[in-house]
Amino acid sequence: MKRLLLCVTCAAALAGCATPTAFAPASGSARASGFWDTRIEADRFRISYRGGSGAPAALVQDYALLHAADLTLAEGYDWFQVVGRFGEVAQSGGSSLSVGGGSSHYGRRSSSGFGLGFEIPLGGGPQLTETLEIVMGKGARPEGRNAYGARDVQTSLRGRRLGA
Repeated sequence: MKRLLLCVTCAAALAGCATPTAFAPASGSARASGFWDTRIEADRFRISYRGGSGAPAALVQDYALLHAADLTLAEGYDWFQVVGRFGEVAQSGGSSLSVGGGSSHYGRRSSSGFGLGFEIPLGGGPQLTETLEIVMGKGARPEGRNAYGARDVQTSLRGRRLGA
């Protein structure tokens, strides 16, 4: 009984842990956190950033904007305009309880067993993905709240979010 109590206590302590959220390219696994992009046209991209489970929405959104700024400058442009924005929430699994039993007979001998299982999710919360469709440009930035100067975004977000 003490072992069971210790295991449940440890699992409950770990359940509050969130997966770290770093500003880095996503690895090969399907639900890995990080950013990726897809070129749609010469000056148009789809940018996505998936946070670790439990990452705040504002952090995930900022990292998507930061990758858009980095990519804009890497492609030789000065500004980008967000023309589409999509968010996705992947919920982590909930707790579950399972019960099982069985018996067997072999000659004069018989046995029976009973099992009880309890699952506690250790993910730390939902996993958010922010996807931006952007158009890049050179020269004067267009008017509007969805147009961003790439260098300004880098300066603002890199200093605040990455501590650089």
